[in-house]
Amino acid sequence: MKESVVIGELAWPEYARRIGVGQPVLIPIGALEQHGPHMSMNPDVLLPTAIGVGVAERIGALVAPAIAYGYKSQQKSGGGNHLCGTTSLDGHTLSSTVKDILKEFARHGARKVCLINGHFENSMFAVEGIDLALRELRWENVHDFQVVMLSYWDFVTDATIARIYPEGFPGWAVEHGGVLETSLMLHLHPHLVDMSCVPTHAAATFPPYDVFPTIREWTPASGCLSSAANATAEKGQLLFDVCVDGIVNALREAYDARSNGGKP
Repeated sequence: MKESVVIGELAWPEYARRIGVGQPVLIPIGALEQHGPHMSMNPDVLLPTAIGVGVAERIGALVAPAIAYGYKSQQKSGGGNHLCGTTSLDGHTLSSTVKDILKEFARHGARKVCLINGHFENSMFAVEGIDLALRELRWENVHDFQVVMLSYWDFVTDATIARIYPEGFPGWAVEHGGVLETSLMLHLHPHLVDMSCVPTHAAATFPPYDVFPTIREWTPASGCLSSAANATAEKGQLLFDVCVDGIVNALREAYDARSNGGKP
């Protein structure tokens, strides 16, 4: 079998060997969520998975199958959970899923894990799952299990933003289905993007509060919160590289800090 960093592609003895020598496990966590008329509904899974593979190849880690469903899309970050195709979990379900998966990797012998988030709404429910897993592992006398939680877009530098958005950055809050995700998909999975269908409306604006049930008319009909008209594969390559570089450095720092008594 070919050399791979993807857990699902390994035979179990090879997986056990790599866990046994201390290779970290990277777990992408995403969602099935509409991303406008120009793009597939799985960027939140595909992007953190590809970035995870890029990181794993650099630091000697393994990439687990992604958690492919996420917490409910929110109107001001993902268009809203009312849009067709978006398929979501309750918060406690996501937290329990994260908890169970982490405990399983701990049972295998993994001691360093990273959740690579690709869906904004997942964040705190994933953190709850981490907390519950660590608590239950302590009950089982496992005290050396470490989890890093991060979202890939947090590693896009200001210099990169200036290059990606020369006419001005609309802000992360309205990037859903916009230039960042579309550029990364054009770089990594161009067959899942149809630029002829990109909406060209202005970035969405919202009041400084939320209303439940959602006022559907506040979400642009396209489901996108800004236009991806300026997305390119070249921008996607730049974004991919800066995210991989940033996460590689972050994990080395985080895991070293644990070994050095908390000092980075």
